Amino acid sequence: MLEVARQLSHPFDLHDLLTQIIDAGREILHADRGSVFLYDNKSKELYTVVAHGVQEIRFGIDKGIAGECARTREVVNVPDCYADPRFNQEIDRKTGYRTRCLITVPLVGVDNELVGVMQLLNSESGQFDLQDESMAELIASQAASAIQRVKLHANRVEMLKLERELDVARRIQMGVLPQTLPTCPGYDLASFSEPAEKTGGDIFDVVPLPPAYNLPSGLMMLLADATGHGVGPALSVTQVRAMLRIGVRLGAKLENLFQHINGQLSQDLSSDRFVTAFLGVLDPLKHEVAYVSGGQAPLLHYRAAESQCDWLDATTLPMGVMEDPPMDSVQPISMAPGDMLVLLTDGIYEYQNPAGTQFGKDRVGEAVCRHCGKSPQHVMNALLADLHDFAAGAEQMDDITGLIIKRSAQGA
Repeated sequence: MLEVARQLSHPFDLHDLLTQIIDAGREILHADRGSVFLYDNKSKELYTVVAHGVQEIRFGIDKGIAGECARTREVVNVPDCYADPRFNQEIDRKTGYRTRCLITVPLVGVDNELVGVMQLLNSESGQFDLQDESMAELIASQAASAIQRVKLHANRVEMLKLERELDVARRIQMGVLPQTLPTCPGYDLASFSEPAEKTGGDIFDVVPLPPAYNLPSGLMMLLADATGHGVGPALSVTQVRAMLRIGVRLGAKLENLFQHINGQLSQDLSSDRFVTAFLGVLDPLKHEVAYVSGGQAPLLHYRAAESQCDWLDATTLPMGVMEDPPMDSVQPISMAPGDMLVLLTDGIYEYQNPAGTQFGKDRVGEAVCRHCGKSPQHVMNALLADLHDFAAGAEQMDDITGLIIKRSAQGA
């Protein structure tokens, strides 16, 4: 038994460990065959990973001798299997093996957790006695702890692997965000993005327009937010950004660009998924922002001359909801000297403090007005500082992303 304990303390993968447990049980109890049935707590089933001479078996704990052992957590010693109505003779008929006697022992680990049961068949002496029961219980106590340890180790390895994959996904996603924002005469820009998890469902982009647009120094702007957060939404918004970049290279006009991206998402996304998105073109000559907003709202236009915040609604449905959504015709946003266009995802507006109160658009507007004479980066930093103070340590539950465009107060 000391040798068994020493052997089971070595690192194993689960398959090798279960083989070691069965071999130890067969050797100590002089049994012909053995099986370990692991317990699935969710389905309330026992299943085999290793069984001598038998393929995988899975059954509920309301069935058979092994099921009774799992339910009662007591040793079941059957001296004559064919005389016991609990014994399932079907397996013997399928395998051609004759089971004369068996002993079944519960594997109960740390915190009284049922790990499974061990079953040994056909003692060399003809049946298993009380000493065999005691020895089987000793093996079972060692085996249960060893199985728990191996499972914990396997779960830890899998979790580390998943974390490494998520780190790669985060680097890829953050890598597609503009590292430096493009310049535009007479305008200044600032941005921020922080996912709630390793990866997020928010994205932004600012793309200089190529010569095909005949708009020198013009910019295409994107702010998008996919439903949920994590890897799935991250893939959706990264797809939006990729399609936007291709469309800009091909010189697609704003409305057509929105329609093509929306059409593709309508085919790709499931019915419960969509992407809210703002697409805008900044014309630094006319000082206007033409835009389409698919479910992305509210949009804040700060008008410096009146020291006033105008809140704009979305112009159509979110991307991916339907192939050809109705689109409102809206006037471009006129950017007077000192004006700002503040684009924020709902993770900022809906951020809740410990009392369950949302940050809301009023607090956003107050922060913008209070720092209106500063640079967009200063406004963004001040807004995030207000959000942090308001949250009072509450966990960030959604991705937060922002993009601010400000025309110079001098009107250059």
